Amino acid sequence: MALSSSISVTPTKKSRISTVDFSNIPFGKVISDHMFIADYDGKEWVNPRIEPFRHLEISPANLALHYGQSIFEGMKASKRNGEPVLFRPDAHARRLNLSAERMCMPTFPEDLFLQALKMLVDLDRNWIPEAEGYSLYIRPLMFATDAYFGVHASETYQFIIFTGPVGPYYPKPVRLWVEEVFTRAAQGGVGEAKCAGNYGASLLPAQRARKAGYDQVMWMDAQEKKYVQEVGTMNLFFVMDGKVITPATTGTILRGITRDSFLTLLKEWGYTTEDRLLSIAEIADAYWRGTLQECFGSGTAAVVSHVSDITWRDRRLELPPVDEKHRPIGTRLKNYINQLRIGRIPDKYGWLYSCENSGVWDLVGASAQEAVAAD
Repeated sequence: MALSSSISVTPTKKSRISTVDFSNIPFGKVISDHMFIADYDGKEWVNPRIEPFRHLEISPANLALHYGQSIFEGMKASKRNGEPVLFRPDAHARRLNLSAERMCMPTFPEDLFLQALKMLVDLDRNWIPEAEGYSLYIRPLMFATDAYFGVHASETYQFIIFTGPVGPYYPKPVRLWVEEVFTRAAQGGVGEAKCAGNYGASLLPAQRARKAGYDQVMWMDAQEKKYVQEVGTMNLFFVMDGKVITPATTGTILRGITRDSFLTLLKEWGYTTEDRLLSIAEIADAYWRGTLQECFGSGTAAVVSHVSDITWRDRRLELPPVDEKHRPIGTRLKNYINQLRIGRIPDKYGWLYSCENSGVWDLVGASAQEAVAAD
């Protein structure tokens, strides 16, 4: 049996797309018409399906609510020459399963993950914004579903993928506060997993930073509070004396797919890259010597988020203006990924997956196709 035929499709009777102002899309607040769902029955994943987006009904004793067995991914789809494409979904599938293993959850079949993504995005292709810098954000997630409040790993789970159109995550360069009180993750913890608890723990420090006039926090290591980790929910890159340096992924920070893509590109372009421990003191010293040239975060949501300044205790490190002259590396990386997604440059690395011929339209009747496409 073909994999696509094992995923049932129940299309919406009336699309909500006509209610959306695509020129004004607040990040994370607009959700597309459909979602993919599969259930883990304690032995295997069953009943994969695509249906209209809806609310869930769960027990107050749900284990995910009490003990945090909840993981997710963040991805994007765009249109390349008019057809929807995904950026490195295979890497996201592998990372999702690494998070699942760390959180004592079942892995999800990677081939089913990829087919579900293609079918879902193909079905909601009209929700992909056309403007440059905009995209269809994709949120896969898995959570425990046992209704039992004893402390143990759940036996049953649900896996869901839903999507929503988004604009730029950070419309302007960000101001950072070096966080030396709170810690994001410690060695041996779950910092490398993309689990819900990591983000819940980050909210208070981020809120305090915003109240003080900053956009995000720069995390330090848990033990010595001197080695740079991440910025908010992104990996970090520094250009110092012509070298591009990114903090090492030693088990406490996420192995970003955008980060990995950037390292591939930078090496191809002939830049010297270093993936190592990097202290805030070394960064400050480079600033005072005049060799700190760029700083930017990398991630799915923003691709590149330039940093305008960094405050460490009583020191403020102000970086150059954001333009191709002063920020050539970060600007080039962001432009490359954005141009790749919309088809203006060739996909020499095989990072893009087309959603054409996903099989979804073979399972949707003519009248339902008209309803899905209505705008």
